[in-house]
Amino acid sequence: MEKTETDLAGVPPSSRPQEHPEPGSIHTLPSGRASMGGVLTVGIEEEFLLLDGESGRPAASAPSVLAAADRAGVGACAEATPYQVETATPVCGTAGELLGSLSRSRAVLAAAAAGEGSRVVASGCAPLAAGVPTPLTPADRYQRMGERYGMLVDDLSVCGCHVHVGMPDRERAVLVADHLRPWLPALLALSANSAFAGGRPTGHASWRAVTWTRLPSAVPQPWFGSLAGYERASEELLISGAALDSGMLYFSVRPSERVPTVEVRIFDVAATAEEAVLYALLVRALAVVALADIDAGRAGPRFPDHTLRLALWRAAHDGLEGMSLDPGTGTLLTARGRVRQLMRRAAPGLEAGGDRATARDLLGRLFAAGSGAHRQRAAYGRRRRFDDLHDHLSRSFTGPLRPT
Repeated sequence: MEKTETDLAGVPPSSRPQEHPEPGSIHTLPSGRASMGGVLTVGIEEEFLLLDGESGRPAASAPSVLAAADRAGVGACAEATPYQVETATPVCGTAGELLGSLSRSRAVLAAAAAGEGSRVVASGCAPLAAGVPTPLTPADRYQRMGERYGMLVDDLSVCGCHVHVGMPDRERAVLVADHLRPWLPALLALSANSAFAGGRPTGHASWRAVTWTRLPSAVPQPWFGSLAGYERASEELLISGAALDSGMLYFSVRPSERVPTVEVRIFDVAATAEEAVLYALLVRALAVVALADIDAGRAGPRFPDHTLRLALWRAAHDGLEGMSLDPGTGTLLTARGRVRQLMRRAAPGLEAGGDRATARDLLGRLFAAGSGAHRQRAAYGRRRRFDDLHDHLSRSFTGPLRPT
């Protein structure tokens, strides 16, 4: 659920923080700049599940897998439960840098897990239940979360993908969040990758998104209007007790507390590294366009929180293969149609970063393959066996984006 903002690849295990006061494992550039050569910097965090190599149920093997990965030269860290691990890229400027970092981390983690009798997979939820209440990682902060929120933190071993984009300052990071708000349902639909949980189909493409909203601080993304507006909304969550600390301000888009980025947290973890790169390129491009609007004095569009909540539920239910509710207009259109609208909105930013051809190629391949949820259903549906689904998830973890 939460990370520590540290360059994990360069920090030995003995000196890594054991608690996670603030999300984000993206380290800052030495100069503290938010751009490289005029291009906004970008980084990706990925949360993964560990499954038993034989039963396919969640395996509490994070400590041994993390130690093996560290010996192989890839830094990773613990998550909220011992069924999970997380990695983060360094600050990157190009799609190639992102893909190289993600691919290496995934390959090392896969080998480390195999050596411990486990599989590491990228799915928003574990397809099979562990059979016991989900244990929390034995760190003080997680234990306090368990004491305060009780059963709300049961079965929350869910995995997301978080994208960080470098920002000039916190004020503009908040205003960028306002501009990104209408596109959150489309980004969720694009990434939907959790169609199974508890040993059954969930009837949703992103069950992670549905279960995450059980937490009282995982509210529909507010319209902030200013840094002061963000701080007021944050204070309300803290005063009410809905958030234990600043690390539990579970807005889908928020400014980082420690690094000069805006963090987008709407995504299911990507089935393949290439999909994660696509998410990052789209978010960076949308941020570039938003900054231009902000500089021109144009505020992000306002619409009711309840409309966004409905649009996010529809995205979680249908994923990329169904319909999408445009929260700005309240109209239904196909999810793919809404994603194409997002691409048109992002086009100037993609062009500015030299990413337009790469993003179009990746999106075309994702449309051809179907969402992660679609591919999960196809893998399971052939024989209605979870072994087939687990094999698919294992292949996808280090493989290319392609149809099942």
